[in-house]
Amino acid sequence: MSKIRCEWAQGGSELEKAYHDQEWGVAVHDDRLWFEFLTLEGAQAGLSWSTILNKREAYKIAFDNFDVNKVAKYDASKIAILLDNPKIVRNKLKVNSTVTNAQQFIQIQKEFGSFDAYIWQFVDGKTKFNHWKHSSEVPVKTVESDAMYKDLKKRGFKFIGTTICYALMQATGMVNDHTVDCFCYKR
Repeated sequence: MSKIRCEWAQGGSELEKAYHDQEWGVAVHDDRLWFEFLTLEGAQAGLSWSTILNKREAYKIAFDNFDVNKVAKYDASKIAILLDNPKIVRNKLKVNSTVTNAQQFIQIQKEFGSFDAYIWQFVDGKTKFNHWKHSSEVPVKTVESDAMYKDLKKRGFKFIGTTICYALMQATGMVNDHTVDCFCYKR
């Protein structure tokens, strides 16, 4: 008997199914992983998630395993190397925003002790459980993602928006948007 998954993963590739089953919606509390998801969600804008998921390992290599302190120091020559890398999305705005976001990420760590402590405040420190019966019910943004977007933008983050913030919230377990029939819903 096959597992019932959220509609977007049910017919997906093995990589998408594994991501859905093991990562999507699981609460993140590690700053390195936060920076990875922030970078990947920004890279995904205008593209399919499967495109980014297929490039994820290349991103890890290209961006020093998402070491925020290293990425924050990238200079024009490093950015040129990244823009020449066919294994990642070679969008100048997206690559430059990753460096800017790394710098701002570090500022948040200094202010709050960790990015994790900062970001979870948008859901009062705990996962918000939704009860969607169909994927068509899942919103693309919420009041919380609007607030997150506005605050990140005010802090100087680039290539960020309320839809990207909501996707980040879903991916990192700030919200549980697995449909109620999905085997991951009660996880």
